[in-house]
Amino acid sequence: MENSSASPAIDNKISPALICSIMSVWMAIGIMLGFTSHNALFVAFFLIPVIVYEIYRTRGLYTTFSSWMMLIVVVAEIIFLVFGLSYDIGAYLQMDSTYIAGQQVPLGDIKILGPALLAVFSLILVIRTAGPYTKWLGILIFISAFFIVYIFSPEMFRELLKLAVRSIFWYF
Repeated sequence: MENSSASPAIDNKISPALICSIMSVWMAIGIMLGFTSHNALFVAFFLIPVIVYEIYRTRGLYTTFSSWMMLIVVVAEIIFLVFGLSYDIGAYLQMDSTYIAGQQVPLGDIKILGPALLAVFSLILVIRTAGPYTKWLGILIFISAFFIVYIFSPEMFRELLKLAVRSIFWYF
């Protein structure tokens, strides 16, 4: 497990619990807007500040890498959504799923692969970090990724949920 030996400078001015609470409310608003409008773009846009704060909080090699990868994935997801890009990566690779970061990830439309990757990277944060606030943010990102998938495909949501349950039981 990774541990952050030095706390971020902003923690001396503003409580991380307060920031994480604000981020929780922020994501709840983003999820509600996305869910009611059936538009995953809301959830993806609302994720950016959460991921940026996650990057700010992480200190370890794997957790920092996961945080930066989440930012890249969410920006790519926004680009795919804004420009209506769609590509079935599973059909191209002739695979139903692939092994990424220790997890079996279902393949399909690239717009669904993005949130699946977000879920995997957030699981890395929840599992590998010792910091409670990093775990908190990781759980927020994980839940948000699930809502993005659900907005696109309830069927793929069920597959991702199975993956999460298997991962949780494997970890514990």
